[in-house]
Amino acid sequence: MLTAGVDLAAENKGTALAVIDWSGPRAALTELRLGVGDDAIAEAATTVEKLGIDCSLGWPDEFVSFVVAHADHESIDAPAVDGGMDWRRTLAYRETDRDVRAKTGRWPLSVSTDRLGLTAMRCAGLLGRIQARGVEVDRSGSGVVVEIYPGASLRLWGFDTTGYRVSEAARELLLAQVLDAAPWLDLQGHGELMVRSGDAFDAVIAALASRSAALGHYGPPAPEQLARARREGWTALPTTPLAALISSPVE
Repeated sequence: MLTAGVDLAAENKGTALAVIDWSGPRAALTELRLGVGDDAIAEAATTVEKLGIDCSLGWPDEFVSFVVAHADHESIDAPAVDGGMDWRRTLAYRETDRDVRAKTGRWPLSVSTDRLGLTAMRCAGLLGRIQARGVEVDRSGSGVVVEIYPGASLRLWGFDTTGYRVSEAARELLLAQVLDAAPWLDLQGHGELMVRSGDAFDAVIAALASRSAALGHYGPPAPEQLARARREGWTALPTTPLAALISSPVE
């Protein structure tokens, strides 16, 4: 089995791609690249069992409906549109964001009100390029493509993620802890790049979390959430320890 992880940014700069080969007794990080374009990511989707993308795959239903109604000059229910925090959150967060909040205690970035929206615009085009290559995309995560949240995945695996996105020292310490928990992970010389680049680090974590999703070790949307998840996207949060990703742990 091959899994891939993508730390997606609005531009190629800041975008990283990692590929892990799970076919041997050890999981081998066979590829880790920075400055990756859409074509390379779409091509990877045709060669792996799971491709995890660190980006929202859609927008909140309420946000989409509100913007469409506003653009069409439709009458907006003024009492309902009060501008308060509770109302704004219905437009700012997806069903999966509320699920992430319930399971991790933290709100993820809002795809409709934060700078993440720029990356999500790119992601929408990327999903189209992946589909154009014959890979069916189900935003709920049941197909090849799955939405991944690296920071939350690390925390659910029991790691302290404080400062790792901005500090090489924090990434070096965190990587040592990950390798201690996963002695079966062979970085094949890519460890230095993971320490140097937070984007590369997250791409590798996304590839690990994609393995978790491929094995079914994540919380899928409930039946009543499925239709919404197929529009908005669904974050696959790991439900088992990191050690569960390998069938024959190294002694």
